[in-house]
Amino acid sequence: MGEKHILTVRGRYTNIRDICDFIVDGAQTSGLDEGALFHVELACDEACTNIIEHAYEGEDLGDIEVSWRVAKDQFIITFRDHGRSFDPTNVPPPAMSDLSVEAEPETLKVGGLGIHFMRTLMDDIQYTFDRQGNTLTMIKQMGDA
Repeated sequence: MGEKHILTVRGRYTNIRDICDFIVDGAQTSGLDEGALFHVELACDEACTNIIEHAYEGEDLGDIEVSWRVAKDQFIITFRDHGRSFDPTNVPPPAMSDLSVEAEPETLKVGGLGIHFMRTLMDDIQYTFDRQGNTLTMIKQMGDA
């Protein structure tokens, strides 16, 4: 198992860039290609936004701990927060009409696509909740874009 690298920041939208930079730097150092780096960055941004909006229900109400490590052929990202429990596996995939580029803007549902993006961009997503809070683990296979 590779060395674990950890960053803890306050749950603020302005800190999302720092978290994503931390993760992307680790992913780049670990050898992920440009496509995979882009996927990791987008998924990271969505995860942080969800923590602030859904777990904490607002900015500056708790910390986000993020870590990364490499194990075998996987780049593993873990997010921890101490907010309200939220299980992304209970969120159904969006309807095809929500994903259509031909849909009229006024008919599109706001929100709800972040988890879809994380599921699509990453190879695996795991979620747990305990007395210490929420843990979201996202895995990107090395060499996959």
